[in-house]
Amino acid sequence: MVSLSWRTAVTTATAAFASVASAQTWTACNPTQRTDCPPNTALGMAIDVDFTQGAVNSFNPYGGTPSYSRNDGVSFTVAKSGDSPQLTSIFYIMFGRVEITMKAAPGNGIVSSVVLQSDDLDEIDFEWLGADNTYVQTNFFFQGKTASYDRGQFNPAPNSQGQFIKYTIDWTSEKISWYVGGTLVRVLTVNDAGGQYPQSPMQVKFGAWSGGDSANSPGTIQWAHGPTDYSQGPFSMTVKSVMVSDYSTGKSYRYGDTSGTWQSIIAEGGKVNGNLGKAGTVTVTASAVAATGTGSAGGSVPVGGIGSASGDASGSNGGSGSSTHGSIPEGWVMKPDGKIVPVGAASAMARPPQGLLVATSLVTVALAAFVGCLA
Repeated sequence: MVSLSWRTAVTTATAAFASVASAQTWTACNPTQRTDCPPNTALGMAIDVDFTQGAVNSFNPYGGTPSYSRNDGVSFTVAKSGDSPQLTSIFYIMFGRVEITMKAAPGNGIVSSVVLQSDDLDEIDFEWLGADNTYVQTNFFFQGKTASYDRGQFNPAPNSQGQFIKYTIDWTSEKISWYVGGTLVRVLTVNDAGGQYPQSPMQVKFGAWSGGDSANSPGTIQWAHGPTDYSQGPFSMTVKSVMVSDYSTGKSYRYGDTSGTWQSIIAEGGKVNGNLGKAGTVTVTASAVAATGTGSAGGSVPVGGIGSASGDASGSNGGSGSSTHGSIPEGWVMKPDGKIVPVGAASAMARPPQGLLVATSLVTVALAAFVGCLA
């Protein structure tokens, strides 16, 4: 059970942090304010990524460089001020399910985050504080509105830093369910949300950052149980695998008007909720392009989740805004293992189009070799 002192600290941090989060939450093009925003690349299927096999080019790194291990998967390490490594999907889902198997990072002030976030700043998340090895915080936001911070909850997650645990967010037009190790720990219905229900296409982001960094606001540092003592680090969050299932179909998702309601979302070449009921239907287990590396209520959870590489690492600033996405170019397709490859047999000289960002330079080289093998 959460102690009174912990709840008091969270309440105090809420007041100090609210104005900062509201002022710094941003998006490159907010479809509730503009009508010329580009469409969101749709996943439109289910993928299952095994990071013990290395990086995949459907997730881009930001805020630092994740490292990969055949034993544990991908690690997000905070070693110094400004570190906030994360992976962000180049695709969006329009309702869906995300299952991530991971260990949270230890350390006072260190925050591990799994965030679903849309261009109009709807958000659903998990947050783990490094000072607490027994709980995970769950939260949601609608269109970046942070007038109140009464949506967060503390949910049991024993030994979250010492063992790999599967965490699940299941998001439909009717409810959001959060699971820890297969146990349902929270349900939010549309009615429960009081008109603040997240319902627009979302990217998937995960990584670690330092809420306890001295550059942050006092409220953020207190919420994260900082300050962070980097001499006790480095501090690492580790993700073994992630399964993402899009409950809708199509090539892209477009806002039909500025309301941000799910009924206004247009699935180009498909249908909103066209995949509903097919969660986890994946025919291929992930095998990355190449291995790249080395051996209870009242929570004041920052909107935006993962911190940035510079400035306030509250996760509510520009570094984690909804502008960090690429696209799947014409003639390329997403495979069920999270790899993006050319359609059919490509020539040995084929390269990903300029607009496609791959996760690492090594993946770029490996992808070129892979395409050559298809010739």
